Amino acid sequence: MLKDKQIAVYITGGIAVYKAAEVVRGLIKQGAKVRVVMTKSATEFVTPQTFAVLTKQRVLVDLFDQATNQLVPHIELADWSDLAVVVPATANVLAKLANGLADDAVTAALLATTAPKLVIPAMNEHMWQAPATQRNLAQLRQDGVIILEPTVGMLAEGYVGRGRLPEVATIVDFIRHQVALMNGQLQGRTVLVTAGGTKERLDPVRFISNDSSGKMGYALASAAADQGAKVILVSTIHDRAIPAGVTLVQVESAQEMLTAIQQRFATLDVIIMAAAVADFRPATVAEQKIKKTTDNDRMSLSLIKNPDILKTLARQREQQVMVGFAAETQQLIENATHKLTEKQLAMLVANDVSKKDRGFNADTNEVTILRPHQAPEALPMMSKTALAEALIERILPLLP
Repeated sequence: MLKDKQIAVYITGGIAVYKAAEVVRGLIKQGAKVRVVMTKSATEFVTPQTFAVLTKQRVLVDLFDQATNQLVPHIELADWSDLAVVVPATANVLAKLANGLADDAVTAALLATTAPKLVIPAMNEHMWQAPATQRNLAQLRQDGVIILEPTVGMLAEGYVGRGRLPEVATIVDFIRHQVALMNGQLQGRTVLVTAGGTKERLDPVRFISNDSSGKMGYALASAAADQGAKVILVSTIHDRAIPAGVTLVQVESAQEMLTAIQQRFATLDVIIMAAAVADFRPATVAEQKIKKTTDNDRMSLSLIKNPDILKTLARQREQQVMVGFAAETQQLIENATHKLTEKQLAMLVANDVSKKDRGFNADTNEVTILRPHQAPEALPMMSKTALAEALIERILPLLP
């Protein structure tokens, strides 16, 4: 998503400057072309040479730098930029930007930039909460500046508060998502993805489930967000980092998952059922923990069938594109083809989960894609991240 994007990174003076170097590195790894501008205060924490080595580009610090090949270097940089990112943004630079000041290389170039601007502040909690700072932030938002707010954490002053720069991965993910919103092929679309194995309760501490890790569903949610979609992730897995642009809906059972989808169904363009939904659930759920007894060496469970989520939704479908997954251990194509037809799907992703190096719990997968009236398409083994991107590419032509 960031490949060949021309991103100007503006670095202002604060202890969080050290993280800016990793942000620049992260953007370059994503394929972006990066140039850096620093305030003189920022150079007190990290030298311009650090960023020059990372970017292979001269770092602009002085508004009147005579060493560049440009007569007006800040205007040349502003015209070059597809995106401007200020990280970390101090309270001082927020005030300058909100009031249109241009007294150094950073503020002059930003004032001249017509490309989208992303500002990522970091400062002491009291400075962040100060009425003046909040007024400046409100003005910047009104001017169309996109702001990633600081997090709560240990501050340089030695106490916990809001004002800490978000982690590097969060910042890079945020930037990628903002670019996706501008350029992605799913702009204006709403995609719902399910993830994880459902949990069907026996009692308050036990449940029936399966080996699904949720990795595929989270990868699909991220890939859809990278194409600019509004993404809803309905998941039984709650301990993973939520991708930027993704709204998490926590569920546990198959019935809860169905209810969560039905509540949003009318607003959806695409539904991707990557979750491993239990076919059966206990007929009754004990209110207290089931105890073993000395005279009972066996226990029998009475199970009843869970609702078939995709089959249920197919009866309500209007324009929604519905994509399913089939986890099989035998007769992969035959069983998957039956599901494709029975559930009236636009696409079905079939994988053999009997193999230990792919599918459940693995970071890789090897799947066959089935679509109505088309020959099966077998994809090679690849990471789930790469597979998610490949699947989203194949879903795009299915949209009305």
